[in-house]
Amino acid sequence: MWGERQPPDPVGPGQESVWDYPRPPRVEPTQRLLRVTFGGAVVAETTRGLRVLETASPPTIYFPPDDVRTDLLHPSGHQTVCEWKGIAEHFDLTVSGRTSERAAWSYAQPQAGYEQIAGYIAFYPARVDEATVDGELVRAQAG
Repeated sequence: MWGERQPPDPVGPGQESVWDYPRPPRVEPTQRLLRVTFGGAVVAETTRGLRVLETASPPTIYFPPDDVRTDLLHPSGHQTVCEWKGIAEHFDLTVSGRTSERAAWSYAQPQAGYEQIAGYIAFYPARVDEATVDGELVRAQAG
């Protein structure tokens, strides 16, 4: 029935369930190899990322700005608001004349408790050619 929470799919060894993630979200470091490509270029690559874990959502990965080709990002003028993290600025990504609108976002001044992600940059997997974690392709969530 609409509005009722369905039981989560069982998880196997080494897997996580998004239903076990906390609310409010938790920020944690990850040393996994994270990579984003677009237009034939590696746009971001790091082993110093941050994961934001929030109930019922896949982890959001934030890249340190030193590990992002920020010269390829341009302010889009679009902002969104998260009740926990605050105001996010969105960026268009342009490589070799090809642009992905609002492909990335960042919190310049996140709210208390989320200071770790200040200036870090996250990407929408559906708006880049490829996003990987330790070489495994990230599947974009619906919506």
